[in-house]
Amino acid sequence: MFDLGIALFTVLGLALFEVVIAVDNAVVNAHVLSTMSEKARRWFLLWGLLVAVFIVRGLLPWLIVFALNPSLGFFGSLTLAFSDDPAVAHSIEQSESVLLVAGGVFLTFLFFHWLFMQPKNYGLQVEKRFERHGAWFYAIVSVLLLVIVWLSLERQPLMALGATIGSTMFFITHGFKEYAEEKERRMTAAGTHVSDWSKIFYLEVIDAAFSVDAVLGSFAFTFSVPLILVGNGIGAIVVRQLTVTNMKLVTQYKYLKNGAMYSIFLLGLVMLADSFGAGIPNWVSPLLTFGVMGYFFWKSRAELALVQKA
Repeated sequence: MFDLGIALFTVLGLALFEVVIAVDNAVVNAHVLSTMSEKARRWFLLWGLLVAVFIVRGLLPWLIVFALNPSLGFFGSLTLAFSDDPAVAHSIEQSESVLLVAGGVFLTFLFFHWLFMQPKNYGLQVEKRFERHGAWFYAIVSVLLLVIVWLSLERQPLMALGATIGSTMFFITHGFKEYAEEKERRMTAAGTHVSDWSKIFYLEVIDAAFSVDAVLGSFAFTFSVPLILVGNGIGAIVVRQLTVTNMKLVTQYKYLKNGAMYSIFLLGLVMLADSFGAGIPNWVSPLLTFGVMGYFFWKSRAELALVQKA
């Protein structure tokens, strides 16, 4: 049965998750946009937003659900959350574990890469110890994947395929993001001449690569494509607005990235647990997101206030 209160809470959680996970993408956008003409910036912020929301964040989750449940058809895949048909419920039950384990592997890999490999502001003291042992990232994710595949083969063989798909998607998108960082440095370097249309095309491609994190993470909240579209769409609009107005202010809240990554880790664990039949309620994911982000926002705000007083 469709619950309006849970739906609204889910949409808010999705919007917050989209905002915090897209901060890195917004920073890249802001740097490249600063080198473009006013007309090109307006074009990207209007039409680029439509592409980001309706094509990438709307079409991708719809295609994922349809690919796992072709018997539902395109329309049925879109409206499954509003259906009381037992056949629909059975179809989703048969396929959701594959998607959940894929998303769970992707998100946990993303978290461990940040924890071991990426430079960061230390929101928790233990983070410094992990960063000193970056080589362990590969060992940990390899063993984690091996264990998940082994357990999946015992429960449902297709889940093992889902786990390897999640791992593959992580390394593909990670490669795109590393390429984006290098390309962004070249585009914004003094004396470099790149056309505005080339920059717009680059931003759209990179936005699509970054959106995979949010789209896969959204299935920890719900399997309803309309709710995903609305929640991620609101978040994408907020991020676009921050890109042109208050990006400098957002980056001053130095631990928001930490909050985003711990939210990703917890959502990954929720997806993995659900894929093995834990049956975690839908309200848990948005609650975890609000709680973790609320703590790191408070921590960032408190430190910013101390800096401003000094």
